[in-house]
Amino acid sequence: MDIREIKAKNILSKSQIYDYAVNPYVGCQHACVYCYAKFMKRFTGHKEPWGKFVDVKINAPELLEREVKKKKVGRVWISGVCDPYQPLEKKYMITRRCLEILVEAGWPFTIQTKSPLVLRDLEIIKRASDAEVCFTITTADEKMRKIFEPGAPSSAKRIEALERLHSEGIRTLAMIAPILPGAEGLIKGLKGKVDQIIVDRLNYHYADWAYKKYGLEWAMEDGFFHQKADELKAAFEKEGIPCQIVF
Repeated sequence: MDIREIKAKNILSKSQIYDYAVNPYVGCQHACVYCYAKFMKRFTGHKEPWGKFVDVKINAPELLEREVKKKKVGRVWISGVCDPYQPLEKKYMITRRCLEILVEAGWPFTIQTKSPLVLRDLEIIKRASDAEVCFTITTADEKMRKIFEPGAPSSAKRIEALERLHSEGIRTLAMIAPILPGAEGLIKGLKGKVDQIIVDRLNYHYADWAYKKYGLEWAMEDGFFHQKADELKAAFEKEGIPCQIVF
């Protein structure tokens, strides 16, 4: 793993999903083979394989403290192109310090992660006036999870974290994106632990080799995504959980 400490020029960037995005890191140790954020390599100049490098923006909190005083208040996505709670966060605590600044400034934010490490910052999140936590969980099948998300925590650990957050009164979401074989197993596991489900398909082709290697080409087809999305939506809404298909 190639880890570098860098200094960013700015930290609050415009987002197409929310008003802003904060990305404390460049790169991600979770090494998910389908990750859309691999496109970042075109701009950063990294030659290492995705999942084998991380740049740590060590000055991110200082930048954020200045920028929230200058910019119009808006919802912040933490994060758009990295996991803010990848393993390095345990050491560097960049995300934690950024959360403290946003809470103090009264800015709303949405955390998106695959890591139970977010629970470390539970007391900070609880102090926020408008915060939500979204876990990406793509399958209940650990064999599938290990193929496509080799460096990420298990789906069971993510669901346990969602349950804890939800029980503490924090708005929680689960993003099943991309839908992987075994996603239907999440219906029972997520019941009573989330306020909303978001479902998306595989939109990029970084993981084509993995589907082919393991004989899963059928799970790349349009028919699979549309059928599974409809089934998931119907099942979750039967349990009283709003479910949005975004493709």
